[in-house]
Amino acid sequence: MMEEFKDNPIVQGYIKSNNFGKLLEMNLEVIGPGEIIYKMPIKDNHLATPVAAHGGSICALMDASMGVCALSQVIRDMRVVSTIEMKISFVAPAMHGDVLTAKASIVKSGKSLLFVEGEIRNQKDKIIAIASGTFNSYPYQKVGFN
Repeated sequence: MMEEFKDNPIVQGYIKSNNFGKLLEMNLEVIGPGEIIYKMPIKDNHLATPVAAHGGSICALMDASMGVCALSQVIRDMRVVSTIEMKISFVAPAMHGDVLTAKASIVKSGKSLLFVEGEIRNQKDKIIAIASGTFNSYPYQKVGFN
């Protein structure tokens, strides 16, 4: 099932076209449907101060992890997702040199809405951020991956 999800043309289209994720040096690891890991090293281009990451880069990592988690739930129906809303709480700063790991899980999946929770931790397993989000599911043809 893992290879089937990872090799799906929609997932491959997402990986290929996600230029923002490449800019932030986010690295997606597909474990299987409903289980992904996104990693991002905190480098100079992520900083808001000389030592701490900008919250926007952390939000981007969280949105990506929850979005791909939601995608993994609906992809078997040839659907994709978009973020409707996201609430994030910054628990601790991400520091220059940290390697952040984001994980997400489905709380509830309905006909077109999915509720997802996520967390980001650093390499010392210190929690950096927690979030919840709502995602809309719709036919894949609308995103241009055909």
